[in-house]
Amino acid sequence: MSTTIEQRIAPLVAGDKLTREEFLRRWEADPEIKNAELIGGIVYMPSPVSAEHGDMELDVGVWLGTYKAATPGTAGGHNTTSFILEDTPQPDLNLRIRPEYGGSSWVEDKYLGGVPELLTEICRSSASYDLHVKLDLYQAAKIPEYLAILLFEQEIRWHVLVNGQYQLLPAGPDGLIRSRIFPGLWLDGKALLAGNTQQVPTRLQEGIRSPEHERFVAELARRRAAGAP
Repeated sequence: MSTTIEQRIAPLVAGDKLTREEFLRRWEADPEIKNAELIGGIVYMPSPVSAEHGDMELDVGVWLGTYKAATPGTAGGHNTTSFILEDTPQPDLNLRIRPEYGGSSWVEDKYLGGVPELLTEICRSSASYDLHVKLDLYQAAKIPEYLAILLFEQEIRWHVLVNGQYQLLPAGPDGLIRSRIFPGLWLDGKALLAGNTQQVPTRLQEGIRSPEHERFVAELARRRAAGAP
């Protein structure tokens, strides 16, 4: 008579120090867990999402989704588990260039691998780990742009990588912040924070109609035709 011993998998617990492989093994063994991240080898399990956070994430998702729809060769998503260096964050939103159009991220074992061009986090406040250990991770991984929206301070911080260090993108005289990686991705930060869901897409459409966005779309098509890796 043979005896089968069932292998028990330890639960995923906030504060544990794990490898990526063990983190994913424990998480995948518990389908009830919807949000978890591995940052600096430490497990973080965010609190339940507030209505304020959810509302802002939808507004930002509409803004990014509109740009994606107007820009062939780009992709994006919400809350995608990502392999960044040795860690596994789950950014609120991402916008990226598809690899066949010259982008530097890809789908890896159903998760997102590589270096997405833009990551976005909705932060409770400037004390959030999104603006500390996670910002350090994104900077070390050379994520080109990192957009942080601070709910308590009512502040937009759009970080852009310059010589390996993040600097904040300032708004122009017209109040718009303009992406350096995605030409035509224009954000009226004051309107976004005020919940003005008409002004934000109106100003974005101005960016989408701009000559620099037209040139970017043509460049992406050229890369695709040239067989970009």
